[in-house]
Amino acid sequence: MRLAALAATLLLLTGCHSPYIEATLSNHTAAPVSLVELDYPSASFGTQTLAPGADFHYRFKVLGSGPMKFLYTSPDRLDHTVIGPALQEGDEGTLTVSVTPGGVTWAEKLKNRPTP
Repeated sequence: MRLAALAATLLLLTGCHSPYIEATLSNHTAAPVSLVELDYPSASFGTQTLAPGADFHYRFKVLGSGPMKFLYTSPDRLDHTVIGPALQEGDEGTLTVSVTPGGVTWAEKLKNRPTP
């Protein structure tokens, strides 16, 4: 019985890893941005408003492959769409998309764990 419990514990600690991306959407401007959305292969997420200096965190799993797209509305009510880097199914790591006075920047630290 103890051996079975030990085996189950080891399996949970080592064998049951689901790759995901820890994403942060950041506003590094002096004004709020609205209708903030990040589209990625097979889904999207976002927030209604992102205040100046604020971050929005979201964790997601990549199903499929393709480019990301970041959409937002600036304080002057202009809609912006910025195409980002491509993701592959199994990618994991961190991603930060920042709205800055000069535009949108992407910072990713991703590694791919191919699905069996």
